[in-house]
Amino acid sequence: MNLKDYQAACQGRVDAALRRLFAAPRAELRRLYQAMAYSVVNGGKRVRPLLAYAACEALGGGAERADGAACAVELVHAYSLVHDDLPAMDDDDLRRGQPTTHIAFDEACAILAGDGLQALAFEVLADAAHNPQDADTRLAMVARLARAAGPAGMVGGQAIDLGSVGVQLDQAALETMHRHKTGALIEASVCLGALASGRSDAASLDALQRYARAIGLAFQVQDDILDVESDTATLGKTQGKDQAHDKPTYPALLGLDAAKAYALALRDQALAALEPFDQRADALRELARYIVARSH
Repeated sequence: MNLKDYQAACQGRVDAALRRLFAAPRAELRRLYQAMAYSVVNGGKRVRPLLAYAACEALGGGAERADGAACAVELVHAYSLVHDDLPAMDDDDLRRGQPTTHIAFDEACAILAGDGLQALAFEVLADAAHNPQDADTRLAMVARLARAAGPAGMVGGQAIDLGSVGVQLDQAALETMHRHKTGALIEASVCLGALASGRSDAASLDALQRYARAIGLAFQVQDDILDVESDTATLGKTQGKDQAHDKPTYPALLGLDAAKAYALALRDQALAALEPFDQRADALRELARYIVARSH
């Protein structure tokens, strides 16, 4: 399959759905909605929505069944970036090649925009108009995303990250942090897409979770590699921030060559997990390859 064409189709689909969520706000909320929309529709690879669509299609579901899941995971991802960029967190002024939300608007507005994006994600999943599943499936999807986004997942990982500045972590501790901070939402994206298909079972969910755990970690390893090898213009965010902030990374722990080898090994683990699936899972296979080959 042509991954570039698939990405473009999925990106167009989820971007249109996201824009509809920010249409026609009340006058007194216009600036808040502008900040929320700015944080979401100003670019991005849309990896998490792509995974949701691809997982749904791997089980024989139509893409339209995964629109709610795709929007929800991207809204949570966008909220996390808005808050991560704040002065109290990673203190960055560039995201996706543009000023971060707190620079483009102001810090208070950015905090509220992030809060609004997070809440909107769960509204989308819970509302049958946006997520046309049966009530039990919608509830399971809400619960799955809540676990991935909260202290047992992404928020917990960020807390570990902030507490690890200047600390020498071993590989097990580093992986624990990243399975929470980055991996949890990637795993949720795949799981939500599978649930949205209406055709998931215990065996398929187990295989897809093994796939997602591998690519979730591979994504972070590649991010760490790019922070060393790439440049600010290509990344769309400040290059070298991890080293400047003395954060633990895979290249620092393993060495650059070993980190690259580890990313490839994780890719191969992901591909092996998909062996029970037919060609309908080819998008997931190509996404695993893309995650460790990307340059930004």
